Amino acid sequence: MEDFPDFMKHPADRIAASSQSTSGAEGYVFDGADGNQMTFWTCHESAASTPHAHDYDEYFVVLQGCYTLIIDGKRIPVRAGEEYFIPGGIWHCGESIAGTRTIHAFGGRRAERSFRASH
Repeated sequence: MEDFPDFMKHPADRIAASSQSTSGAEGYVFDGADGNQMTFWTCHESAASTPHAHDYDEYFVVLQGCYTLIIDGKRIPVRAGEEYFIPGGIWHCGESIAGTRTIHAFGGRRAERSFRASH
């Protein structure tokens, strides 16, 4: 597959630009009952994320392309089919090549939607 299925990209689940660390990325978020979140990202252009840390753990898997994680100046290429776990509190950033798609699980609330759907 070259893209996420349409049902995973509903406009109401689109991540707001203010919740993105990487320019040129398109993301969608799903909320767990316990406050955790899953995000699905597609990087449409090669880009670098800004350094950041979370108060909770992060796990991600690369489905397509490559995301080079940078922790303490160490570059860790995570390629399609590979996964990585980042403990809470660890400062990190990274670089993705155009076309990279990833799925992330966060042990807390990571992303805000572009708009809130009314109930």
